[in-house]
Amino acid sequence: MKREAFKMYLKPGCEAEYEKRHAEIWPELQQLLSANGVCDYSIFWDKETNLLFACQKVNGEGGSQDMGDNPIVQRWWEYMADIMETNPDNSPVSIPLQEVFRME
Repeated sequence: MKREAFKMYLKPGCEAEYEKRHAEIWPELQQLLSANGVCDYSIFWDKETNLLFACQKVNGEGGSQDMGDNPIVQRWWEYMADIMETNPDNSPVSIPLQEVFRME
C-alpha cells in the first residue's frame, strides 16, 4: 500500500460550503474511490492560507487524482469548481507532495 499527499486551494469565504459538500459526499463517488483502492483519505484545511492538505492510502496504481476520465469524478469536479481553484477541465489545482519523513 502506498501513501499519497497533495495540496489544493480553497477560495476565500468557501470554507463552510466545502465542509458541507464533503459531509454529503456522493455515495457513488465514495464507492468509486474505494473500488479503486483509495482508503484512509483525509483532507485538512489551513485557515491562514486556505490551503487544503490531502492524504490517502492507495492499494493499486493510481489515487483519487488519477481518476479524471471517470464521469462521476468529472461531475464532482464541476460541482466543486465554484469554491476551489481549478484547471480549465474543472479538476482542482492539485500539487503532489513528496514524503520526507515517516514514523510508524
